[in-house]
Formats: sequence, C-alpha cells, structure tokens
Amino acid sequence: MQGNTDNPSEYAAASEPADESTTPGQARRWLRPALIALGVLIPAMTALGAYWSLQPDRFDVQTVALERVGGDAAQLRPGAVAVSAIGEVARTLLEKPGGYLHNDISPPSIFLDNMPSWEDGAAKGVRDALRALRNDFSRSQTQSIESPELRKADEFLSYDLDSWLLPSTESEFREGIRALDRYFAALIAGNNRSARFYTRADNLAAYMAVVEKRLGSYAQRLSASVGDPELTAALVTEQTASSAGGERPQTPWLEIDDIFYEARGYTWTLLHVFEALAIEFEPILRDKNAMVSKQQMIRDLKEATKQMWSPMVLNGHGFGLVSNHSLVLASYMSRANAAVLDLRILLQQG
Repeated sequence: MQGNTDNPSEYAAASEPADESTTPGQARRWLRPALIALGVLIPAMTALGAYWSLQPDRFDVQTVALERVGGDAAQLRPGAVAVSAIGEVARTLLEKPGGYLHNDISPPSIFLDNMPSWEDGAAKGVRDALRALRNDFSRSQTQSIESPELRKADEFLSYDLDSWLLPSTESEFREGIRALDRYFAALIAGNNRSARFYTRADNLAAYMAVVEKRLGSYAQRLSASVGDPELTAALVTEQTASSAGGERPQTPWLEIDDIFYEARGYTWTLLHVFEALAIEFEPILRDKNAMVSKQQMIRDLKEATKQMWSPMVLNGHGFGLVSNHSLVLASYMSRANAAVLDLRILLQQG
C-alpha cells in the first residue's frame, strides 16, 4: 500500500500548521477594532480639547474674599480683597478644566494653542499685579522692607511657563500661591508689620502706568494682525509705522490667534484685579473724581472678556460678512487704555 506516502515532502508540508500571523483574515480581524477605536478616540479628544479651550468663568472678587474669612466682612482689612483676587486668578490657572496646559506634552493638550496662549497672558497679568503688590502696595515708603512672603510669591510665580520636568511649572506656581496665602493670613491677623497694604494714590498710579503700557502693546499687536491700513488707521500710531520703515508690520498668519488669546488672558486677569483694587481704593477714586474712568475701564474689560464661540479667530475686512475679532478686541483694549490714562492723570493730580 503506497497511499499518500509516495512524496514525503508533500506530506510534511501538509502536516505543518499555517502561519496565521500573515494571513489576510488575521489582519482584517485587527483592522476593524483599530478603526473603531480611532473613530471613537479622535472625536472624544477633539471634544475634550474644545472644552479645555473655553475661557474660565468670571468670579466675584468680593465673594471670594468673604469666603476666605468665613463670611465675616469685619475681617476684610485693607488689601484683603486685592490679595485674594490675585491668588484666585493664579489658582484658576491650575484648577480650571484641563488644568495648566502650557507645558503639556501629551494629547490633546499638545495639539492646543489657544488656551496655552490665554494662560500666557493671564500669567503676565498675575505677575504685573503681584510685582505692584510687592513693590508699591505693601510698602509705606521707598526704604521700607519688602514682605518676604511676597518676594517668594513673586519668584515662584515668575517661573518658566514651559517647564514639565522637575520642578514643574505647576509645583512652582503652587509654592507661590502658598506664599501669597501666608501673606493674606498675616494681613488678616494684623500682627505682622511686614504684611500691610497702603491705599495711596501714588501706589495705584504706579500700577496703572504698567497696565497702560501692557494694554497699549496688546492693542498695537492686535491691530498688526489685521494688516489693513483702512481698518487700523485709528489704532496704529504714525510712530509705529515710521519705526517699521514706513510700513505697518503685519503679524504672521500662524501667530494671529496666539496674540488674540494672549490678550484675552491678560484682560481677564486685569478685570478681576482692577475690580478688587476699585473696592480697596474707592474713597480715593471718589476724592479724585475718577469714578467715571473706573466704570469705563471695567465696562470695556468685561466686553473684551466675553465668551467667544467662534472656533477660530476671523479677521474680515470692513463691513463684510466675516467678523474681525482682532480689531474688535483691539478696540475694547484701546478704550480701556484711554480710561487707564485718564485715571492715572487724576490720581497724580493734587
């Protein structure tokens, strides 16, 4: 009987199992789940990124300060509302949806640029306010000793915004917030001579001078994003044009949204800080007949920080169908800057 044993090689080949790793059926079995996973993951990451890119809600500075002292308004010593507002803005950078995104290297954060730019502007606003608190509001005269807690808070909150290794930006910011909280506690207790807040007109005027330069710079950069002489003539000065060789510099297309959201972040911080300072300095503002300038500044800052629902920054022309977001924001910031200028002049008058 020969049967099928005449060709041993064919028998051996027939008896060996097939290599399933290379079969088309096996590849198809893996391909379908992978496509389903991508079909679910990509929309989920997109929705999460869009949610994280929303500007945080505004908060009431007076309410936040009262909550920190258990609702007892009698404990709100001079400066408590302002210090509380600066600390709350710094906490918002870390505790908003998605947390701090500027230094993230994982998806979806690594694909986002609007919120990191917003955080950049908000951090600049915190640093400006904190430096004014350290150098002006907390010191009675030029030879006064600065508060060690404010010095620590200023140093920690001035740390690199992009650091994700040890120490990370978040850890340094938390140390700065803790130092600011210790200053707030000492201010409320009233038993530490280095924890004071002096509501003098010259102190507020010094801070307004810094804000004036910031707002003016942002208005110019937003106007340069438009690159249209007819639209920017009222916002861009001749000095700026002549410094660029007779031509107004135009912002690169890929940087337009970065500048827009950075300016939005700064105005969001400035709105809360100035609302707190308006409470602290209300008697002085009334005495200087500066209430109208104060109200105009707050009104324009609120308009500049309204929630934006467009998925992208549009820079239309004239009265066309497409909005010009950069120029609208530049207009509000220019109006707020004019109010700051008027306010500073009134504060400096005798």
